[in-house]
Amino acid sequence: MSMLPQASSFAPDVDHLFDALLLLCGLVTIGVFAVMIVFCVRYRHGTAAERTPARQHLGVELTWTLIPFVLFMGIFGWSVHLWIRLRTPPKNAQPVYVVAKQWMWKVQHPGGQREIDTLHVPVGQPIRLVMTSQDVIHSFYVPAFRVKQDVLPDRYTELWFTATQAGTFHLFCAEFCGTDHARMGGSVIAMAPADYARWLHAHAGLGLAAQGEALFRQLGCSGCHDPQSGVHAPDLYDLYGHTVPLSDGSQVLADERYLQDSILLPKKQIAAGYAPIMPSFEGRIGAEDVLALVDYLKTRTRAAEDSHEHR
Repeated sequence: MSMLPQASSFAPDVDHLFDALLLLCGLVTIGVFAVMIVFCVRYRHGTAAERTPARQHLGVELTWTLIPFVLFMGIFGWSVHLWIRLRTPPKNAQPVYVVAKQWMWKVQHPGGQREIDTLHVPVGQPIRLVMTSQDVIHSFYVPAFRVKQDVLPDRYTELWFTATQAGTFHLFCAEFCGTDHARMGGSVIAMAPADYARWLHAHAGLGLAAQGEALFRQLGCSGCHDPQSGVHAPDLYDLYGHTVPLSDGSQVLADERYLQDSILLPKKQIAAGYAPIMPSFEGRIGAEDVLALVDYLKTRTRAAEDSHEHR
């Protein structure tokens, strides 16, 4: 039984699986050593124990083959079911954006609230972390929540959880990331919903989508991707979440990864019907700016869907 608090909806299920594996391995270990000791004593040198070759016993052979197989498949099915839950955030999960860098966690909420090495979350509300790294591989690990996810450069990874009790819980980097890896920690502060709402209001700033919209204009994106522009560039108004045909005949889903690659590596996947003339912004903007641009493009899609619903 773990001594850590079970502070998320996943924690009891993860602990039950771990306890079952520990119990099963303990029973197997005890059984193997018990048989080994009995055989060592009974068949030691000089005893009168019968040593003729053993006869085949089909029932015994089937038993020691099928029982471990059934136990193994049971543990496998249990763990796969839990893994699917861990990787399938609910649709109402609140997004929070995390950028890892040597050696800190930079957190930004959609309402513009920013934190370093601290993450405020409400109790009872699913939270979906959208994470990327600015340099090397890190790993976001909250032991009390029983959740851990690698955070990779030039790629988005996700992690979700629902805090079930208020309190302050340790946050660690669980991947060696350089000289000060051991000092790359922080806290997750789970708050009652009313307290969390007050915290959001007290720390509100320019929203992430608003920052992305400003960057979209500042970087000159609107000059090419506006429908009225004279430049033949893809329309980004209703892009996120839809399938994009590519020039090589394949198709790709316009998710966070595709949008990031389109900004930093525009020649990697060229949209069908368009020339590869977009410049790369790799090295010109940081990971936080990319997150803001991606969030802005996602809001443009939501705006397009809302306009369709009101027609």
